[in-house]
Amino acid sequence: MKKAEISTEGLFVNFDAGFDSENLRKITASEGIIANICENKRNQKSPSEAEHYFDKKLYKERYAIERSNAWMDSFRSVLNRFDTTVSSWIGFNYLAFIVLGLRKFKQKRKSR
Repeated sequence: MKKAEISTEGLFVNFDAGFDSENLRKITASEGIIANICENKRNQKSPSEAEHYFDKKLYKERYAIERSNAWMDSFRSVLNRFDTTVSSWIGFNYLAFIVLGLRKFKQKRKSR
């Protein structure tokens, strides 16, 4: 991100418990990144140590993003990057999201 001259100041990132480490917390803090890390109970030495920032509501939103990424991975053309231009890659992504939306819409109509 530094090479691309993109500022990380104030960037908010969700991490699951597998990324819970003091080293990561220090690195993200030094870069101005707000790290929302789920506490890993196995890494916690004492109950008083759990004074790190954690927003449960925003962390739950992470699942929707992870699920969307998994759905996108089911589209071979998006996953393998067969396209040669940025515009065609964006087009394939839009097409994949349209298909996913239509599938979701169809499921909701069936459940009525």
